[in-house]
Amino acid sequence: MKLYIKDEQGGYYPATTKDIIKEGRNCASTQLRRGKEIVSSSAEAKEAIASKFQSQEREVFGCLFLDSRNRVLSWIELFFGTINSTTVHPREVVKEALRLNTASVIFAHNHPSGDTTPSPQDIDLTNKLQEILKVIDVRVLDHIVVGDTTVSFSDMGLMK
Repeated sequence: MKLYIKDEQGGYYPATTKDIIKEGRNCASTQLRRGKEIVSSSAEAKEAIASKFQSQEREVFGCLFLDSRNRVLSWIELFFGTINSTTVHPREVVKEALRLNTASVIFAHNHPSGDTTPSPQDIDLTNKLQEILKVIDVRVLDHIVVGDTTVSFSDMGLMK
């Protein structure tokens, strides 16, 4: 099966791998525009977030902030680390949640090694952030880890 792209003159030419990847990233990034999409499942969240971490060579921690109807308020990459760790400051997560008037949040980070097995530190951080955000009535819906595959803490039964 071949995919084709329409050029400016109305003709068609075979799409290259680069063209297909570029278009896929464009489609996935529209899912994280404010008010554009309702995130109703971990599968939708994983699909939308995974594209944000493609080709990252260091760990990045981001948050998908949602309103009370699970519509996207904002996707923000908050912390940038090294090849195998990043430091997350709960205070900064809380500040953004309050600034955006967030009802719920989905955390995400990447593992540049490709291994998406959540570390004990990942689980502890998620639990700590859940407790802190509960005080200001912000629900933590999930924590997504992106590597060679994409995993969801809620799918794995790791969410409290």
